[in-house]
Amino acid sequence: MATPEEQKILSTYPQVCEPGSVSGCPGNVDEAQKKAMLQLREELTKAGFVQRLDDSTLLRFLRARKFDVALAKEMYEACEKWRKEYGTDTILEDFHYEEKPLVAKYYPQYYHKTDKDGRPVYFEELGAVNLTEMYKITTQERMLKNLVWEYESFVKYRLPACSRYCGHLVETSCTIMDLKGISVSSAYQVLSYVREASYVGQNYYPERMGKFYLINAPFGFSTAFKLFKPFLDPVTVSKIFILGSSYKKDLLKQIPAENLPVKFGGKSEVSEADGGLYLSDIGPWRDPKYIGPEGEAPQVFSTKK
Repeated sequence: MATPEEQKILSTYPQVCEPGSVSGCPGNVDEAQKKAMLQLREELTKAGFVQRLDDSTLLRFLRARKFDVALAKEMYEACEKWRKEYGTDTILEDFHYEEKPLVAKYYPQYYHKTDKDGRPVYFEELGAVNLTEMYKITTQERMLKNLVWEYESFVKYRLPACSRYCGHLVETSCTIMDLKGISVSSAYQVLSYVREASYVGQNYYPERMGKFYLINAPFGFSTAFKLFKPFLDPVTVSKIFILGSSYKKDLLKQIPAENLPVKFGGKSEVSEADGGLYLSDIGPWRDPKYIGPEGEAPQVFSTKK
């Protein structure tokens, strides 16, 4: 089911999602889904896999492939092959993104507290991107390495702490993508990175999107999105919300005011002495009460001396 090391950590936080969670999540599995999960585990074990065979992981791959065991197995195997080739298992120790404080000025990407369902909230200010300046200090390859580093930190540290914090299994994130000030040229510039980042997320970290808000969407964006809707999975579409500049009410339905940054209409403020909004990384994963045997998440900015 899980290696002894994995089991040690899994045993310290809830392994069942909150009541009312989508079908096929831990705690909301019917007999056919359970049978598919056991079959997938058996086939992967026979194939020699020993890590990441817990219920939550297998069910995510099965949900991503509509509980087709053969397709889920193919997806899992491709993911494990990528992890080995990319060095994903050791990326948290091996990769050091020293330029992050500088990059944050030109492409703000950060986690800040949780939503009402206990999910980590991830912010990306795509409209503020200045690729010309950013590529003077980093490369797309290093940006993608950092993306994977963040995914691994999200899975290893943020989700367990959030699960302990809210008393049920948290498997997904809430993403706020701010398009304020975006232009066709800046969108085009960052397209290559966004495409690669989306590929990594969809194929190697399936079923990690809980809610996705696009705010300050320019005029015509919703109409354009409707053209793509038929090509997207209906489950994915149901998680995406496109909002213009009057987004505050919608965000506050999902995120408590005390957790939403002031700049987005909430009440949460962070002093520059604590890293500011971009680098402070505040959430249950920084609270000793919710940090388990996995330890505290590595941090670029630290007030500890």
